[in-house]
Amino acid sequence: MRLRNIPGAQEKLAAYPQYVVDAAQAQAGKWQERFPKAQALHLEIGSGKGRFITEMAKAHPDINYIAMEVQTSVALRILERQLEADLPNLQILHGNGASVEALFAEDKIDRIYLNFSDPWPKARHTKRRLTSPTFLESYEKILKDTGEIHFKTDNQGLFEYSLHSLSTYGMSFANVSLDLHNSAFEGNIMTEYEEKFSQKGHRIYRLEARFK
Repeated sequence: MRLRNIPGAQEKLAAYPQYVVDAAQAQAGKWQERFPKAQALHLEIGSGKGRFITEMAKAHPDINYIAMEVQTSVALRILERQLEADLPNLQILHGNGASVEALFAEDKIDRIYLNFSDPWPKARHTKRRLTSPTFLESYEKILKDTGEIHFKTDNQGLFEYSLHSLSTYGMSFANVSLDLHNSAFEGNIMTEYEEKFSQKGHRIYRLEARFK
């Protein structure tokens, strides 16, 4: 999700420490302290403008959510949604998905969402894909034994790669969909990209995966 740089975005994020945590401020093992009460903890890596994660937080007040976004101007859009909706069960993490092990303690996350991640189509960039083995190793450490990864994309190549990568890693699958919007799956909340791509006729792929 690319946005033109918004002047003063970093300062605006810093003005709301009750909602926004900078990646430089270690929270590993302490995330539940930022919420009114300890509940299941879900993390979205690469939240874009925040439509998915804020709607999830509205729909599921019994779950705590963390929206992780590296781009400052995009993270500001999530903050604006948070200020408008006032969601006590949502926190914003301004940081990079490559550093999840430093930002979260082991066995603390119940679910990770990977929505419309950069496909990095060139072979030399395979390791940058968020479903590559290096990332899966990090996810396995921070997820609970019963934790899940929920993955959506419109990119067939990335989906096929992800199926192979997760399967080779030893993960099991549930609710695999090759055409989400024409499936029987209920409760789907669209991201900004998902709405854009589906309106263009793109097929949406989805899966749920567990390490154990």
